[in-house]
Amino acid sequence: MDFVSHGLWGSIAFGRRSRSSFWLAFVIGMAPDLLSFGVLYVAATFGWSPSPDFSRGTPPESTIPQYVHHLYNYTHSFVVFLAVFVLAWIVLKRPVWELGAWGLHVLADVPLHSYAFFPTPVLWPLSNWKFDGWSWSTPGILIPNFVLLLLLYAWYVRRLYLANRQDQTRSRVVAQPPPLEKP
Repeated sequence: MDFVSHGLWGSIAFGRRSRSSFWLAFVIGMAPDLLSFGVLYVAATFGWSPSPDFSRGTPPESTIPQYVHHLYNYTHSFVVFLAVFVLAWIVLKRPVWELGAWGLHVLADVPLHSYAFFPTPVLWPLSNWKFDGWSWSTPGILIPNFVLLLLLYAWYVRRLYLANRQDQTRSRVVAQPPPLEKP
């Protein structure tokens, strides 16, 4: 799945408590891709790493620097996600639900990545098992993904709008002084 969709799915699933919760879940939902391929693109921009050629589709994985593969293993492992989630819970003495956007990213990538290019190492480092899924960039997956996101966000924005209107109505009723009694 494209990294922006990951952010949108993560924020709608785990970031609806507040505006800051929304943006935190959005960034965390994109983080696994940004911390692997994003690092590659930054390094390639500054000439520190070769830039893979995506002009004819996905390049052979052998043309992607090895450090990206290592970063991808860490960022796309549900085992690593669970360890970080539990550690954060222990340290902060409360669950950080926005981290669920990371777990959702990994779980969504399992069926949406094929052996052709970076299958998801969901059980790494315990196992190298990977599922041969379908490419997220095919129209049969990409279009329904965008349609579902559009519908979910339309529902979410409408819900926020109605809640805001209801709050404004309540505040107007409370702010009005009581009517004066006639003698």
